[in-house]
Amino acid sequence: MSIRHALLALLSEGPKYGLRLREEFEERTGEVWPLNVGQVYTTLQRLERDGLVESDGNGPDSPQKGFRITEAGQEELATWLRTPPDLSSPPRDELVMKVLVAVRLPGADVRDVIQAHRKYLIQLMQEWTRIKDEEAESDLGLALVVDAELLRLDSVIRWLDAAEARIRRTAPAPPSPAPAPLPRLRRRPSSAVGQQGPTL
Repeated sequence: MSIRHALLALLSEGPKYGLRLREEFEERTGEVWPLNVGQVYTTLQRLERDGLVESDGNGPDSPQKGFRITEAGQEELATWLRTPPDLSSPPRDELVMKVLVAVRLPGADVRDVIQAHRKYLIQLMQEWTRIKDEEAESDLGLALVVDAELLRLDSVIRWLDAAEARIRRTAPAPPSPAPAPLPRLRRRPSSAVGQQGPTL
């Protein structure tokens, strides 16, 4: 997430103090990404250094120090909004790495690993759904964040399902049991045909 560009967007509405920027950032993002004052002022110092914002003459970290966006900052913000993020390489996803490790690790049950994570993700989806039902209807920012998170979690669960199916298809088939030996036929003893009983 680009705190830098989020602060530029807030400043594009008019000059603001650092504390106000932090409050508005949390309000606009549904209060799901907390931001501390130190992050705000560190980012503002870098923006000022790069000529994207200007400040009034108060002390360097004064809570009353106001900031406003510059023309260069407006251009930077407009470029960022129109530039797609770099999605050309897959991210280093920890869950993907766990499944890849479990597939090759002797003694690891990859299906067990998948099931444990699937269960956790379903619980998360239930919690986000509760937030959506109870809180998001009156807060557009929160509603958009919840929708994005529900779709993201759903896609991860579908990946786990696809991974499990692929692992099942490519796993070596268990060896077929050896056929049971046929029972040995025992020859019945030859009957005493033709034998005559004792003559009386």
